[in-house]
Order: sequence, then C-alpha cells, then structure tokens
Amino acid sequence: MNLLKQRETLLGLLIILLIGMVGLRAPIFLSLSSMSNLLTDSTLLIMLALTQMFVIVTRGIDLSIASNLALSGMMSALLAAKFPQLSVALIILAALGIGLFLGLINGWLIGSLNLPPIVVTLGTMSVYRGLVFVLSGGAWVSSNQMPAAFIAFPLNRLLGVTYLVWIAAAAILVTWFIARYTRFGRDLYAIGNQPVAARYVGIPIARRLLWTYGFSGMMAGLCGYLWVARYAVAYTEIAYGFEFTVIAACVIGGISIAGGVGTVAGAVLGALFLSVINNALPIVKVSPFWQSALTGIVILTAVVINARSNKKTGRQILPLHLLNPSDNRRAA
Repeated sequence: MNLLKQRETLLGLLIILLIGMVGLRAPIFLSLSSMSNLLTDSTLLIMLALTQMFVIVTRGIDLSIASNLALSGMMSALLAAKFPQLSVALIILAALGIGLFLGLINGWLIGSLNLPPIVVTLGTMSVYRGLVFVLSGGAWVSSNQMPAAFIAFPLNRLLGVTYLVWIAAAAILVTWFIARYTRFGRDLYAIGNQPVAARYVGIPIARRLLWTYGFSGMMAGLCGYLWVARYAVAYTEIAYGFEFTVIAACVIGGISIAGGVGTVAGAVLGALFLSVINNALPIVKVSPFWQSALTGIVILTAVVINARSNKKTGRQILPLHLLNPSDNRRAA
C-alpha cells in the first residue's frame, strides 16, 4: 500500500493508463514499432531532465540548457562538415567538452559569484543562442554536408535497440548512482534543503554548484550532437524553447522548485509522460493548441500537488552524515 502512495508509482500507472486509453482509440499506437519510436523520441528529454533535476534540487534552474544544446550541436555539425574524416567518437567528445565548458561558466557565475541562477542562465541562454547564429552565419548544415557515420550513429541498433536508448539508459544509471551513493549527490540535497546549515557543516557549495551546472552542460552537449545527428540538420533555432519542456518534465516528476526534493525515477517518468502526450495526441487528431493547453494543465496540476505535498510533509532534514562537520571538511 505504501508503494501505491508514492508519487513515482502513481505517475507510472498514469502513463500506462494513458497509453491504454490512446490504444483503445487508435490501436496502431500500441504496435511494437510505435512503442519503439515513443521510447526513442523520449530519450533526449529524459537525459536533459536527469541533469536538470540535480540543478533544481539545489534550488537552482538552468534556462540555458537548450541553447547549450543548440550551440554544441551546431559546432558538432560544422566540425563534421569541415573535417569529414573525424571519427564519431571524437566529435562526441568535442560536443561533451563544449557543453561542459558552457555549463561550467554558469556554475562559476552562480557558485563563486553568488549570482541568482535564473538571471545567470537567462543571460547565457541568450548569449549561447546568439553564438549559434554567429558561428553558422545563419546558414543550415544539411544532411548532404554531414558524413554518413555522423548521421547514422544515434539510430544504429544494438540487440534491436537504438543507441539513443542505450545512451539514455546509461545516463539513468549514472545519475541514479550519483544521487543515491555518492557524497556529491547527497550534498546537493543538503544544499537544497538547508543551504545555511550545509555551509556550516563544511559542504563546499561553490564547488558543488560549479560541477552541477557543468554536468548539466555536458549532458546538453551530448544531446546537441545526438539531436543534430538524429534529425540530420543543424539550424539556428535547434530546440528553441525546449528548456521549458525539460523543466516541465521535472515538475511533473515531483522535483520541487523549492529545492531538496526529487528523484531520478521522477525525472524519467515526468519526461516519459510528456513524450506520451506529445506522441499520442496527434494520433487521436487533437489540435496543436489543445496539446499545448493540456500540457499546461498537467504542469499546473503537478505544481499544486507538489505544493500540497510539501505542506503536509514539511521540508526534509539534513542527512545524518552531515551532522559531523569535520567529516565533511575532510571529504571535501
């Protein structure tokens, strides 16, 4: 019974119910190919929601994530077009490095200079998006300019499953391990719950925030390459506005904007829920306006539920391992 009361369990059951209802209206939605496409379509949103979860847990927000993705993706496409002999692995490493660097800029401004995350990432969002236009000259990089291996990689299959799904699965495992078993992950929850107390017990807040935003940026860089390669085109408005979809997935998954509350499972299920809606509604011939309206209603409902849950349970206390300041200073 306790399991049924958990937010993640209820959200998972709601996703299954939604898929079943759409399947009754349009049986083709339940086909193996349709479910495979749904899973593949959800991967980028899942990956970005995972690292956005860590940012939100610290009472922060990363509005630059989609612009980071666009800039990393465009630079990957330009690199592949200019040097077609480069291996896909090197291009992926370049995308990861670009994304990490852009994320670390956010982390340094927020952690070291103590600037508000929403202001910093709103500014870098505009800067990064502008750089996409500057570097590309406003021109597209189309599929005939990209090497075949560059384009094929995300949708190649291993054991019948696309690489995109395998990469997303690896990202889920890594973020779950960080959140559950590492001091770094536990420190993020402590910062989000009680930042003053976290500083008192010796948690290096500036360093934690630096690498949290760096991690978010690195994931955006990886997704930038995957996005461009999958759709075989790079243009100035790649993923325009996608940062709000990522944040919505986190909110629906029960990650509290107030910080300190959130799980990897919640981020994944929130992303899956939005992916099901986005894939299902066109099949049942719902207009784009109602798709946006329904998504907005779902987000508002999730916010209300989160607020009521926080009032009932109160803020979480610091984990027991934080009660000894000297241990944390040695670990830091």
